[in-house]
Amino acid sequence: MPSHINLVKLSVGTESIDDMLGWQQQRASQSRDGQYYHVTRMWPKREAELLDGGSIYWVIKGVIQCRQRILELREVIGQDDIRRCGIVLAPEIIRTASTPKKAFQGWRYLSPADAPGDLTDSQQAEDSLPPELQKALAALGVR
Repeated sequence: MPSHINLVKLSVGTESIDDMLGWQQQRASQSRDGQYYHVTRMWPKREAELLDGGSIYWVIKGVIQCRQRILELREVIGQDDIRRCGIVLAPEIIRTASTPKKAFQGWRYLSPADAPGDLTDSQQAEDSLPPELQKALAALGVR
């Protein structure tokens, strides 16, 4: 029985996995330690479970398409002196089975039982389909 929990989050403004990765790499290059971290207002109450093998599953164009391992939660104090959570992510992106997901605010917990499976190595190497087609296929139970 898995002891970890995951997060699911919208990647707002992202058109593709490659687009998201490029944005993350740009942001990482601007950080002091070269790591990308996603800043969020709320600090997850289930921190220990997230750090025990959890991932953040990214929703791109209405479809969960990939995930990244969560490495650390880091305190970030903004210019407004408000404490926020920096979710430090592994640079590797793991493509997942396309799963439609309706829009929501912030992030949500995602149990391992409800998380889409990872694509196989051969599926990872395939060119990804456009998000709209992935969403339509996923709604039909294909791919």
